[in-house]
Amino acid sequence: MKATIIYLLALFCAITFAGCDDDDKGLETQPHDKNEMMSIMHDMSEEMSAMQMTGDADHDFSMMMKMHHQGAINMGNKEIEKGDDATIKAIAQTMIDMQQSEIQELQSFLDNHTVAPSEEGEMWGMEAMETTERMDRNSDLEVLTGDTDHDMAILMINHHQSAMDMAQSLLHHGHHDELKEMAAKMIDDQSKEIKDLQNWLLQNKNY
Repeated sequence: MKATIIYLLALFCAITFAGCDDDDKGLETQPHDKNEMMSIMHDMSEEMSAMQMTGDADHDFSMMMKMHHQGAINMGNKEIEKGDDATIKAIAQTMIDMQQSEIQELQSFLDNHTVAPSEEGEMWGMEAMETTERMDRNSDLEVLTGDTDHDMAILMINHHQSAMDMAQSLLHHGHHDELKEMAAKMIDDQSKEIKDLQNWLLQNKNY
């Protein structure tokens, strides 16, 4: 009788723990080196880090932001190709349209701008490199699942925040009002997109 009771208790515990494992499994994660969205982020960061700074804040901001925007466009295209959620796909399309237009504006500025190095420009370059490194660290800490919608949302928050930080730095160190107006608009637009992405993540916790 005693042996039977012990056996039943052991069986109950085994079933209980097995159920807990299933219930507490949570998100299935994907290694960063196998994640398509993270690969795009890494490629973008490598390109930005390899850029030769001139010491002209306006020129360097325009060059770096073109690369930064192209990374967002590439991620947005991947979302549209492989994502499932209509809200995230709509955010991605809006982002693509907006940032393609801004790339054209940035290139137009570069085509008509003469590089003029300054101490302010050097300061912007140092802050931009710190921002890029911070974006990379924060992204490397994110839990990625291989779900395109989730990974797009969580990585794009870091991506947008770094763009906002670089734009804010330009407002302090840049010289051209035309570019400062564009930077201020980037801060406003991407701040709104971050809130939209955060709201989606909060509403879709079971990715």
